[in-house]
Amino acid sequence: MTFGSLFSGIGGLDLGLERAGMECRWQVEISEFCRRVLAKHWPGVKRYGDIRELSGGELEPVDLIAGGFPCQDVSHAGPRVGIDGPRSGLWSEMARLVRELRPHYVLVENVPGLADRGLGRVLGDLAGLGFDAEWKVLPACAFGAPHPRERMFILAYPEGEQPGQLRRLQCSPESLPQRNVHWSEPEPPCERVAYGIPDGLDRLVSLGNAVVPQVAEWIGRRIVAADVQTAGLL
Repeated sequence: MTFGSLFSGIGGLDLGLERAGMECRWQVEISEFCRRVLAKHWPGVKRYGDIRELSGGELEPVDLIAGGFPCQDVSHAGPRVGIDGPRSGLWSEMARLVRELRPHYVLVENVPGLADRGLGRVLGDLAGLGFDAEWKVLPACAFGAPHPRERMFILAYPEGEQPGQLRRLQCSPESLPQRNVHWSEPEPPCERVAYGIPDGLDRLVSLGNAVVPQVAEWIGRRIVAADVQTAGLL
């Protein structure tokens, strides 16, 4: 399966989907620092900048479009103006590219606050594009991380198609990874300063916005399995 990545950040979502067996064909990210990180780890992947200046005709068709649009306006910690705010309103650009490219699957990531400040809009837009969807808040700690980091994931697929694997988008004990996962030791307390690390502040912001790859991998494996099942290969 191929995928394109919107609001790529430093590639946490991309890394997880690759580990699930997918291939990244392009990434869209406006931050110069994040694009440098992406270029280091995905040197052969095409990258684009501002999503608002990008048309679907410039992008290679893919099986899945994935992205975590900005959360600042829907987060409990932000101004709480909702999905029409100046940052989270970029969801409309993601929906536009989905409409123009018509992928088979769409994976959306955001904070749990989206449930109160925009989930209906996202689901309505996806329905208008011919997709059904299911969603779940998944905590990173359920995958072995030393922190909760709850994030909402919305998985959309063609209307009327509900492969059995996708019905398992939930954290039941039997469905979670049963292997040891290595987690890096946390950095020393730094009170939001950079300790002389180059691009230290950019690094902290990027890590704070990143998707935990282990969670994305778990979802990605279910998408791949569902796609194989739909194709009649199982």
